[in-house]
Amino acid sequence: MYVTPDVTANCDTDVLCKQVLDWTGNQWLANSSYVIIVKPLRIIGIILIALLIRWLIHRAIDRLTTSTSRASMPALLKPLKERVSANAEEGQFIPERRRQRAEAIGSVLRSFVSAVVFTMAALLVFGELGFNLGPLLASAGIVGVALGFGAQSLVKDLIAGLFMLLEDQYGVGDTVDVGEATGVVETVGLRITQIRDARGVLWYIRNGEIIRVGNKSQGWAMVVIDIPIGFVNSEEAIAVLREAADAVANQSEHQTEFLEPPDVVGVEQLTVDGAVIRTIAKTTADGQFAVQRDLRRALTESLETSGLSERIAVSRLMPRGAVPPAFFQNSGSDQQPGGAT
Repeated sequence: MYVTPDVTANCDTDVLCKQVLDWTGNQWLANSSYVIIVKPLRIIGIILIALLIRWLIHRAIDRLTTSTSRASMPALLKPLKERVSANAEEGQFIPERRRQRAEAIGSVLRSFVSAVVFTMAALLVFGELGFNLGPLLASAGIVGVALGFGAQSLVKDLIAGLFMLLEDQYGVGDTVDVGEATGVVETVGLRITQIRDARGVLWYIRNGEIIRVGNKSQGWAMVVIDIPIGFVNSEEAIAVLREAADAVANQSEHQTEFLEPPDVVGVEQLTVDGAVIRTIAKTTADGQFAVQRDLRRALTESLETSGLSERIAVSRLMPRGAVPPAFFQNSGSDQQPGGAT
């Protein structure tokens, strides 16, 4: 409800009214000086102060996200463990996930600050104009509740996306498993996440529908390689494989990718085709696939150059009886079934 100001009051107790009356000689203008001069100035002051507060807070957020993208990680974001060579140029290995994460959080904070500051400024301006804010606030609350019920899924997606960014569950370039879709994250947003799978299909997944996430690229990775060796001597095979694994770890292109020296742990299982030797290596998340391919190549080549591969093939091709021995113990005939009589 708008309250009409009283402009008929005299100027006995109002300094501004007296001053305007002395300047203009107009009684009505002097009585209306508060509405004509003071209120517009106060409204302009409210708007200017709101713009100044918004600019200062936005500047602080921009500086925070810029420092996050370029160098050290502030307390706003969870630290990411990275292994960078000492001679790398500054900013060369700053991950895309950190930049996009910082920019997304900064955008949310800027939008939130703008909404709060301008809402408060609008309420103050309406108060200066004489509006009764009680019914206005009640109406705004009813509209907010209605919008909340109508946009539950949207709010759910936005909140889930915000917490995903704050907790650093995954980022651009990560290989993730979110249930039906497994692939590389291409874009991370507040509402949706884009994942491209191994066949090139681009999946658009709402953040509110992601129940669990398996991140294969965060932190460190474990490379596990199982190699069957047939029935050859396991100690000899382990020595050959260990030498090949150490040679791969000592290569210059892989020295920064191995977090721990590779280890040939020994016989992992026994099958009808012989023993299986397991080799493990703890690597960086980005280098796990390259290390895995080179280790497989080096291990198979080491078996070939040492001559063990031929013995493995021979052990697998050893002739075996077509009929179990229990058959001959229970049979009174010395004839094998299916043989010549």
